[in-house]
Amino acid sequence: RTEEGRKIRQAFVAEKGHVLLSLDYSQIELRLLAHMAEIDVLKQAFRDGQDIHALTASQVFGVSLEAVDSAMRRKAKAINFGIIYGISAFGLARQLNVEQGEAATYIKTYFEQYPGIQDYMERTKEFCREHGYVQTLFGRRAHVPGILDKSPATRNFSERAAINAPIQGTAADILKRAMIRVPPALKEHGLDSKAYMLLTVHDELIFEVAKSASEQTAQVIKQVMESATLPALQLSVPLIVDIGQGNSWN
Repeated sequence: RTEEGRKIRQAFVAEKGHVLLSLDYSQIELRLLAHMAEIDVLKQAFRDGQDIHALTASQVFGVSLEAVDSAMRRKAKAINFGIIYGISAFGLARQLNVEQGEAATYIKTYFEQYPGIQDYMERTKEFCREHGYVQTLFGRRAHVPGILDKSPATRNFSERAAINAPIQGTAADILKRAMIRVPPALKEHGLDSKAYMLLTVHDELIFEVAKSASEQTAQVIKQVMESATLPALQLSVPLIVDIGQGNSWN
């Protein structure tokens, strides 16, 4: 996300007559958290297409949605993603450049506004202590042997991993399911000779596509990605995929 990073991305260019096409799951981990922790207010916000970071800012800072400014939204975004990774008050304070006490208040208020999230975290840690693993919504297991370690530092790290693995792991499962389905879908639409899957970056797929077929290709892949959980899993929130294209990776 730095200026150097942008310069590096500019070095990756599409072949003549082609574009690089990016399809990215929008806030997939927060959507999965809303589903897995059964947070009704978050689920409804995603169904309504609301700005989830603005909503969190409104809840945590006690202001109306209209009163949320860019600084509040930025803080709320750090809190939203930090919570998924089990961030501490110390870590959040360093990230937001605020006092540790202020960061602790943000986290406390967040859990008060979304109590189901803390319940989910406690349930997940308890399951992991009992079984030694956690699992994704598709049943893939992530073993967390340090969950009962005598060292508090190791134990705390393992607890954060146990909370995060089902969410991040399910997101990874969904991306893999989409990747498997994309080639046959492109072939079905006669696009298999015009589009090439190049790269995955977290929740994003990047393709090189003939310019003449870029719009159709984007729509085919978007449909595949947004329905990748089916028929095995019906989520209570929609999956949304954002599309970007250009001559270079930047």
